[in-house]
Amino acid sequence: MRLFHIHGDQFTELSQLPADLPGDGFLWLGYGRREFELQLGEIQQGLQRWGCGQLVDLHVSDLLNNQLPSHFDYTSWYDLLVFRRLAAAPGHEHLLADPEHGTLHSTHEALKAIDTSPVGFAVFDRVLLTVHPTDCLVRDYFASKMGALAEGRDLRGSARLPNSPAELMLRMVNHMVDSYLELRRLLTRQMTALQRTLMDANSHFEDWPLLLESRDALHRLEDTCEDQRSAIQEWIDVLDDWPSAEEPAAQRERELLRVRSRDVQEHIERVLAHVRRMESSSESAVQMHFSALGHRTNSIMRTLTVLTAIFLPLNLITGIFGMNFDGLPLIHKAAGFWVAFGLMLAVGLGLGLFFWRKRYLGTRHG
Repeated sequence: MRLFHIHGDQFTELSQLPADLPGDGFLWLGYGRREFELQLGEIQQGLQRWGCGQLVDLHVSDLLNNQLPSHFDYTSWYDLLVFRRLAAAPGHEHLLADPEHGTLHSTHEALKAIDTSPVGFAVFDRVLLTVHPTDCLVRDYFASKMGALAEGRDLRGSARLPNSPAELMLRMVNHMVDSYLELRRLLTRQMTALQRTLMDANSHFEDWPLLLESRDALHRLEDTCEDQRSAIQEWIDVLDDWPSAEEPAAQRERELLRVRSRDVQEHIERVLAHVRRMESSSESAVQMHFSALGHRTNSIMRTLTVLTAIFLPLNLITGIFGMNFDGLPLIHKAAGFWVAFGLMLAVGLGLGLFFWRKRYLGTRHG
């Protein structure tokens, strides 16, 4: 559990829930899923004491559910967003970071190493409640990043602290989406290596069950991205329905939220497009693999057919001269064998030359 008070350029970590809501700024309550479950009563009392309204029981179940897809919901007191992250699972970073891996097994393990555990956000007017998986680094990353911003040590990215719980939520969601964008180049490299393996004419590919599992993992990843896109779109729709602000500062803040929301949605679209390209690449690789096998089989059958066509007249000649008749031509002459042999050699060479000119022999044909 980590509690923070954010006000202007001040970022302060608290040791416990305050008795009253601070006069300025907003609170960020970051809990692990197990901690949230154990301290739910205290959290509900604090929200009620601050005049924020309590969490609905159904939303509490959503925040505690580790298998829930990304979705958005709202009440008159708060908005709820459950967003599944896309990041390397702890202990599996080497599968995505090692450029030497290129087998189907490493590609399959890399896809399995993408963690899609959900992170929950309850966005109140002046309180942001986040519920993270136990091993999620998003909370600690933003705590250190905003601490550096408050101290003026972070010269990259946004130069100011978030002004509202909604803005902080969007920053965290954007970070979770961008964490996949950092992995896409490595996953693309893995998929390219898989395509080369499937296209290698000398390889004997037999890992079809593993390939099907990898394609299923890509389908699940696409479903996750589509759920993310739908959740953010619902958030944007609700944001557009918020009452119009009269103060210029509030109007500017509302417009910044819209811009950041559209930016998050655009990043999700990029992730979804990349996942679909990977799916299409894997499907194309399989089809090209079977096309290459068919081409190779056709080449072998063409060569065997040509050889059969060459030896067929030779067999006919030997069959004729092998007949048990006494009156066959050349059969009683000393040079008969050489005449027959020369005839067969000429026929064989002639047919071989003919088929070679037709490009029926060799690896290329037109």
